[in-house]
Amino acid sequence: MGFAIITLVHPELGVIDNMAWFHNQDVPLHDPTALAKFGKLDVVAKLIVEGYMIGQHKSPFKGSSVEFVEHRQYYPGDEIRHIDWRAYGKTGRYFIKEFEEETNLRAYLIVDCSGSMGYAGKHLAKFDYARLLAACLGYLLIAQRDAVGLSLFDTKVRQRFDPATSPRRFQQITEALNQCKPGQETSLAKVFQTLVPTLKRRSLVIFISDCFDDIDHLGTALQQLRHGRHEVMLFQVLAPEEEDFPFTKPTQFRSLERDTHRILTDPHRLRQIYLEQFHEHQERLTQIAGNLGIDYCKLLTSDPYDMALGAFLDRRTRASK
Repeated sequence: MGFAIITLVHPELGVIDNMAWFHNQDVPLHDPTALAKFGKLDVVAKLIVEGYMIGQHKSPFKGSSVEFVEHRQYYPGDEIRHIDWRAYGKTGRYFIKEFEEETNLRAYLIVDCSGSMGYAGKHLAKFDYARLLAACLGYLLIAQRDAVGLSLFDTKVRQRFDPATSPRRFQQITEALNQCKPGQETSLAKVFQTLVPTLKRRSLVIFISDCFDDIDHLGTALQQLRHGRHEVMLFQVLAPEEEDFPFTKPTQFRSLERDTHRILTDPHRLRQIYLEQFHEHQERLTQIAGNLGIDYCKLLTSDPYDMALGAFLDRRTRASK
């Protein structure tokens, strides 16, 4: 596998000599919490990817930008210029003309912005970790001339961009991630019923979530993606406290998705039950991902982003063989 070094352009410093700048600035690449305070989301994402030294990858999906493929229903967020007005004149309904794109890979970043993603603990909030991870993957893909899109959701899709290869798409993705705040509770199966039909066929879907939903509903959502013949990578983002449940003193717990739900209790009485249910959920999730042929990677908010980038590039290398 070859390597590519991309020249960074700092908003104030201009063109940067990559590795020399790293050594001089002492960028905390292995500390997600410190990185989140280091600068703007787009700049930090570039620093992380550049520090990791992007690995070239090949795509199994090739196409031509001028070959018409099929029509599909118009959805809010689709580019108006792709509407087939002749079809509208005949049917009174909006349809999009789809073409095979001149790109190595078509990828969608699907990021969970439900209330539970707002939990922080002693480290970075899960959503802050997830959106920087999404920005890193978006930058990596566009740097490799792949097309990248974005969907943000809680109870419904809040923001959506179709895949594109231009640097402008990366800026749009980071701006949307910056503006988004964790919202309401999640209903993955319901959201995915609406979302999956909008995804162009045979794409890479990168799903970033804490996966805190009814495990059967979650399995249904993942199954919908696979039925669409998509290649799926699942990054589960968790806080260390959610894995260890280290609480010892009487503590008030509240739902981040339903703020009115609060309970004051002794954590000692809950710990065993919580850990049993948590591990059962994790085992089921691992099993579902394995059965569906989904690449699954669990990340703690204290883990360096190298783990996610390595998992992603390993997957792309295996897919290209």
